[in-house]
Amino acid sequence: MKWKEDDVVLCTVKKIEGTTVFLELEDGASGSMVLSEVSAGRIRNLRAFVSPNKKVVCKILKISGGHIELSLRRVTASERESVMGDYKKESSLVKMIKVIGEIPEKIIEKIKGEYSVGDFIDKAREEIGLLEKFFSKEKARKLFEIIAEKEGKAKVVTRKFVLRSLSGDGVDEIKGVLDLKNGEIHYLGNGKFSVSVSGADFKEVNSEIENVMKEIESRAKKKKMFFEIAKEKK
Repeated sequence: MKWKEDDVVLCTVKKIEGTTVFLELEDGASGSMVLSEVSAGRIRNLRAFVSPNKKVVCKILKISGGHIELSLRRVTASERESVMGDYKKESSLVKMIKVIGEIPEKIIEKIKGEYSVGDFIDKAREEIGLLEKFFSKEKARKLFEIIAEKEGKAKVVTRKFVLRSLSGDGVDEIKGVLDLKNGEIHYLGNGKFSVSVSGADFKEVNSEIENVMKEIESRAKKKKMFFEIAKEKK
């Protein structure tokens, strides 16, 4: 087993039985998580945090006899963003490799033997020779062009905020407030969320996310919920 205690890993929720969550790690290893490790405080609706097939970032608490004990609540926001960022980059790389007519799984396994996927994409964007280590010259050139084009199109702006409800239907209220046409929402723990908007033009994306934040604040006030823009740590 390649994992060790305190590793932060991407998991897929497989099933929930009672107050135990069963998960699968990236390499197919199995793990479980008890209710107290899902979130701090009282949990009104377990499935608001975990549901079958959902991707979640967990910390390994203990490995005993091949069994892995996991925690969701002990993962920091920065750890979660880092792991999910790598996951999104890998998903993007898989799609790009498929476009040039290669089977991505074995190639990505080789890449991971030398680089993290994020570092590989960043370096490949500047150095076509790196791509030629894993692809023919012709396919390396095509992938180099795709990566450059994708970078030119992807402008992402993210804002963090705190949203809480003291209502008995708090989970449903929060879901309603965050049911947006534009913007990708991520739960960061302890009532904190992030929203991201992407597009081709930075000014347009920046303007759109300001509109999204105003909409969230307006909806929260109508429901008499607590809303606050999160302060960035210096």
